Amino acid sequence: MGRRGIKEYRAPEALILIAADREHKLLVCPSCGSAGVDRSPRREGDDAPAGRVTLHCNACGRSAVYIDRQPGRDSLPEAPRLP
Repeated sequence: MGRRGIKEYRAPEALILIAADREHKLLVCPSCGSAGVDRSPRREGDDAPAGRVTLHCNACGRSAVYIDRQPGRDSLPEAPRLP
């Protein structure tokens, strides 16, 4: 059973939209083709703090949520080494 009333992108569509957002490209809904995709919080430059990002299409109502990486960090932190 899915969650009633909540429209989410399928995984491949969400990945396309998230990749476009991370590359600072125009956000176009992969489901309906609308260019009316809102990003919350709005991008205020490269100094924006990392955190939760919501992408929502105004036309079809689908949404995707992801955790934005911190600027300048391309990989995960190194795991602690055991003695």
